Amino acid sequence: MRLLVVLLGLALAGGVHARGNAESGKAKAAQVCAACHGPDGNKPSAPDQPVLAGQYYDYLVRALSDYKSGHRTNGIMKGFAAQLSKQDIEDLAAWFASQKSSLHNQR
Repeated sequence: MRLLVVLLGLALAGGVHARGNAESGKAKAAQVCAACHGPDGNKPSAPDQPVLAGQYYDYLVRALSDYKSGHRTNGIMKGFAAQLSKQDIEDLAAWFASQKSSLHNQR
């Protein structure tokens, strides 16, 4: 039983470590995302562009990964996502997920 608890703890700790770095994501967002979504993800430049601030980390990782792989289709996002590494995607997701959203109360 004790071994199971230790293994579970290690598995959870590894998952937390795999998450992105918000500060690195902030820098990448300034280069790649800010023109359309705003520097903190709260100010889209057009009504058809989503607010990214406050979105769930896992959702953002999945969405960016799907744009990169072609599972989600949008010509503009495909082009931007194609240049992102897995670490870039995790960092961007960490940055936007950590921002306060103007659309809803924070969790």
